[in-house]
Amino acid sequence: MFEIEVQDTFDAAHRVVSYPGKCDRLHGHTWRVEVNASGRDLDELGMLVDFKGVRQKLKDVLSVLDHQYLNELPMFETVNPTAENIAKYIYYAIKKSMVFDGERVALTSVRVWESSHSAVRYSEGA
Repeated sequence: MFEIEVQDTFDAAHRVVSYPGKCDRLHGHTWRVEVNASGRDLDELGMLVDFKGVRQKLKDVLSVLDHQYLNELPMFETVNPTAENIAKYIYYAIKKSMVFDGERVALTSVRVWESSHSAVRYSEGA
C-alpha cells in the first residue's frame, strides 16, 4: 500500500457560536491542512498520483476559505466552522476531484491543524 500526503495553509477568522469560553469571540488561525491518499497500484510513471494535481486541488479548495470570516460562508450557515467541520468540508470538496478515482487512488483523510498542537482528522472510515 502506498500513501501520499500533501499540505498547505490558509488564514481565516471564525467564532464558535455558543462556546462557553473565549472561542465564542471572533479570532483567527493559520490553519494547516493535510490531505492523505492511498492505493496499491502505481501508474505508468511509477507514481500513485501526481503531487502537483493533489496540491492544486487543495489550493483550489482552500482559496475559497482563505482570508475569510468562515461563519459568513454558505457551507457554515448551519454548522459552526470548527476544525472538525472544516476538515469534513475540505474532505468532500476534494473528494469530488478527478484526481481521486476511488479505485486506484482513494482519498484517505483530511487533517486540519488549528494550532501547532491541536488537530482533527476526518475520514469516511469507521
